[in-house]
Amino acid sequence: MAWTREQMAERAAKELRDGYYVNLGIGIPTLVANLIPPGMKVTLQSENGMLGMGPFPYEDEVDPDLINAGKQTITDLPQTSYFSSADSFGMIRGGHINLSILGAMQVAQNGDLANWMVPGKMIKGMGGAMDLVAGVKRVVVVMEHNEKSGAPKLKRECSLPLTGKGVVDLVITELGVFEVDRKGQQLPRLIELADGVELAEVRSRTEAEFDVVLR
Repeated sequence: MAWTREQMAERAAKELRDGYYVNLGIGIPTLVANLIPPGMKVTLQSENGMLGMGPFPYEDEVDPDLINAGKQTITDLPQTSYFSSADSFGMIRGGHINLSILGAMQVAQNGDLANWMVPGKMIKGMGGAMDLVAGVKRVVVVMEHNEKSGAPKLKRECSLPLTGKGVVDLVITELGVFEVDRKGQQLPRLIELADGVELAEVRSRTEAEFDVVLR
């Protein structure tokens, strides 16, 4: 049994800390907004100019004018503030965001990240990913372990255009959790296995070399 998308998001939520300012990428990371531990104060930031996002709305609460950077409808909070995207990126580039949780197409064993384009396919734009991985203090990637074709996404080297070099700290997939050394001086360390997943399966589905330090 591998983790579901919700379980992957739950594991990512364990990286939150009280008082953190956090940016969530599109896809599985957005689920973290509804999984903040009770009593923990976490402020969610969006590149399109919002600080203090609430959870996703119920159907009768949807405001089509209230969206995050991924164009998903969201809710606001009494303390929510709004500003220009220039100010928002100033927060990111100035190192004021503690944690970014985002998706990826590929992660290399030295922490390189590719998550913004596949050559030959339509490109909508890089969004804020390059700024996020360059300016945020800690970067957590939540992604499926393999492509639909079965090709590994945790690789020795990324084959897709890079979003950032040596920027990933932690990778969470449906199979487990890997700590990554941004400097590339140590191999990634598999520190957790998803319930019911065998180490042999992780090895067979991973191109990157890694050490095993299960906790």
